[in-house]
Amino acid sequence: MTRHRPDTGEAGSRAATVAGLPARRAHPRGVRRRTGPAYPYALYLPAAVVYTVIFLIPTVMAFYFALTRWTLFDSEFVGLDNFRDFLAEQNLSIGFRNTVVYAVVTSGLKVVIGLGLGVLLTSKLRLRAFLRSVVFFPVLVSTVAVGITFSVLLKPDTGLVDKVLALVGISGPDWLGDASTALLSVALVDVWKGVGLATVIYIAGILSIPQDYYQAVAVDGGGAWHRFRHVTLPLSWPATYSVIILSFIGGLRSFDLIWTMTRGGPGFTSDVIASIIYKQYQAGFFGLSTAGNVLLFVVVTAIVIPLNWFLGRRQVAP
Repeated sequence: MTRHRPDTGEAGSRAATVAGLPARRAHPRGVRRRTGPAYPYALYLPAAVVYTVIFLIPTVMAFYFALTRWTLFDSEFVGLDNFRDFLAEQNLSIGFRNTVVYAVVTSGLKVVIGLGLGVLLTSKLRLRAFLRSVVFFPVLVSTVAVGITFSVLLKPDTGLVDKVLALVGISGPDWLGDASTALLSVALVDVWKGVGLATVIYIAGILSIPQDYYQAVAVDGGGAWHRFRHVTLPLSWPATYSVIILSFIGGLRSFDLIWTMTRGGPGFTSDVIASIIYKQYQAGFFGLSTAGNVLLFVVVTAIVIPLNWFLGRRQVAP
């Protein structure tokens, strides 16, 4: 009596389909389906150690020392007193407002200018490779060096900016010494320095858009504006999403450029949360400034997580 082996592979799939059963995908003999991690867990260990030592342990220690009055040699537990004292800081409301305004202005301008430069530098421009390097170059320059350079350029009367404006009959203001222009001037310098990174992100996003969409617009008789409005703008949303998140976080945490150019002045009019924290460090109130850092961490997290969720919902798949 002859024994029949059950159908396997393609024949088995056809038989299952005819019988009304769901067909199973055939797998070559001797090939096992991968169910575990892509790499052995031991390969993740170095990164986990570095992340724990550099980020997790200092974060936990910061939360602890925020509850103490500490110096380099001893510490005294004071509970929530540091948080109460920091929240009672008279310039905190100004610093919080300036921080949010600074983050919104810098991230918004980086999105608009970065998108425009990204579109320009992905077009059929003869010198686009050279221009890409020029646009990205300020990102590589030290922030402190940029701050010192623009502090000289923006000096009233003797600065290059005011001299150029004087040639066309315009009397320039005291850019960094006037309370109404100091924060905005620093924000524009921040945009000049950081827009190169936003442009690179947009270039990568635009180049990843399939050309079929542009060809479809051309077949329908659409011009450059239609290509931008209906293809480039919506399908470059992942790049816009990245630029907004990175720029906004950077704006909320900004310190070095503001401190180099204005030191929070004139008076306290360009102070941000980070500069207020640094002034507490300078005065020797280490526990108070640590509490300020913890509060800044909480504020950034509370703003960025909902923003990340909201922007993530608008993702458009090409």
